Amino acid sequence: QLQASGGGVVQAGGSLRLSCAALGRTISNYYMGWVRQAPGKEREFVTSISRRGETTNYADSVKGRFTISRDNAKNMVYLQMNSLKPEDTAVYYCAASSAALAITVSTYNYWGQGTLVTVSS
Repeated sequence: QLQASGGGVVQAGGSLRLSCAALGRTISNYYMGWVRQAPGKEREFVTSISRRGETTNYADSVKGRFTISRDNAKNMVYLQMNSLKPEDTAVYYCAASSAALAITVSTYNYWGQGTLVTVSS
């Protein structure tokens, strides 16, 4: 089970930090990522991080503003979001993948319940 938290309402230009706690699953075995879904839109890949954290990938829309990290000892994944824009408004899902590389939504096997991020203009 993956539990995402940290969402909320923030003004444009602000920051939020999302956390993902993995319960009953050892995240060191998985590529971890964040996927978001805006109202009325399909799920969109945001970012991912390799099992040991040496490789990260970002969607062009968040590159330079978002940072993913992981702490395998604590079984946690984080998403630091800076310079938030109204178009970042979405439900953010933490996800785990068994794949060797996970940079698309379809590669994720396990999903959390999501946390809502709302960015006001």
